[in-house]
Amino acid sequence: MSEPTLFQGGGKRGSGEPLAARMRPATLEEFLGQEHLLGPGKALGELIRRGDVGSCIFWGPPGSGKTTLARLIANYTDRQFEPFSAVTEGVGRVREIIKQAEERLKYEGRGTILFCDEIHRFNRAQQDAFLPWVENGIITLIGATTENPSFELTAPLLSRCRVFVFEPLNDENVRKIVRHALEQTGCEMRDTGCVSPEGVEALVTYAQGDARRALNGLEAVLQHVHASRIPHPASREIVVSALEKPLPAYDKSGEQHFNVVSALHKAVRGSDVEGSLYWLARMLAGGEDPLYIARRLVRIAAEDVGLADPRALTLALAAKDAYHFLGSPEGELALAEAVVYLATAPKSKRVYAAFTQAMEAAATHPAEAVPLHIRNAPTRLMEELGYGAGYKYAHAFEHAYVPQEYLPEALRGASWYQPTDSGFEKTIAERMEFWKKLKEQLLRDAGSGKREG
Repeated sequence: MSEPTLFQGGGKRGSGEPLAARMRPATLEEFLGQEHLLGPGKALGELIRRGDVGSCIFWGPPGSGKTTLARLIANYTDRQFEPFSAVTEGVGRVREIIKQAEERLKYEGRGTILFCDEIHRFNRAQQDAFLPWVENGIITLIGATTENPSFELTAPLLSRCRVFVFEPLNDENVRKIVRHALEQTGCEMRDTGCVSPEGVEALVTYAQGDARRALNGLEAVLQHVHASRIPHPASREIVVSALEKPLPAYDKSGEQHFNVVSALHKAVRGSDVEGSLYWLARMLAGGEDPLYIARRLVRIAAEDVGLADPRALTLALAAKDAYHFLGSPEGELALAEAVVYLATAPKSKRVYAAFTQAMEAAATHPAEAVPLHIRNAPTRLMEELGYGAGYKYAHAFEHAYVPQEYLPEALRGASWYQPTDSGFEKTIAERMEFWKKLKEQLLRDAGSGKREG
């Protein structure tokens, strides 16, 4: 009798299911990953073992085990598992499940777990439909989402559910899942195996922490090997050729987008060149609009480099223009040049801080009158009213400077901009100190002249 293979249903589950479905763990001990939730003494693991899991939200990336763990919770708590997709089903189906749950609880004394996949796809009114049934205990709701619940779920629903954050699987866990699947399909029972160790590592890289992606990829590889009659074991090159090019985990409009943008900004601010280049590459490889990145770099130049290096803003704008002129991929090098320049530039946010204070002052004092001496006086009447009276033209004086007030009375003496001693701001600080001392000297001279007169 020939040994079982993937294509003959030799796995531990039914042969009609995809490999990822057949490999679902049946116990918590078989479940890999999420040790921060399920390890010894961790809250969720203890709740499951006690059979005391209430309504909750599982937030995490695809393939991190959200659906699998929800099924395990149903098994451990002896409750009916009712899967539901917010993508393909609506509130009508929810009502059917709840009616069945009521009857089950009444006649069998058995609870129901309603597992709502992609729960963030429901609008506010649809999410609110769960509330009375969660409140009275007819169902235990487990919602799965890849989006930040703080933004995507309603406050009433969040107040009734505990949120557990899932993380991508690490490489070792993915490696174990792939090897276990090979064993279950009978592949590793052969002396040579179906997939070489290097091929397994290629699958691990391809998965990017997603167990489902790893198993779907393995299934595609084994089908390719079987159909093409490729000798065992399949090399890394064969594995890579059987898979589509892996894309970095990046969602241009979701939580991952904002996390990666934040990582780029903070790496540049922190003067880490390698980190800055890596996050730039991640964004570009993930399909981000390069002009969006260019706009972010212009903001970094103004906010985080500022006048410590005035050339930073010029170079960031030049990178934007260069990309606009060249397009991809050639123009991406200009963005990389700007990222390196900004990361290695001296940093100062003193202009940002000063402008913030000035905006606060403008909001606090929105109607202060412009001092008469710096008002424009285009008509005779305005001259007669004193507009421009006493104004001193700076260029008529030595150093093109003369002390006079430019702020409204209520704000005089404000000192918002305090340059650092970093980069060009050191020069600015020296200039400001020069004007300050010159002002003091001229005011002293003016005062002594009045006394003498």
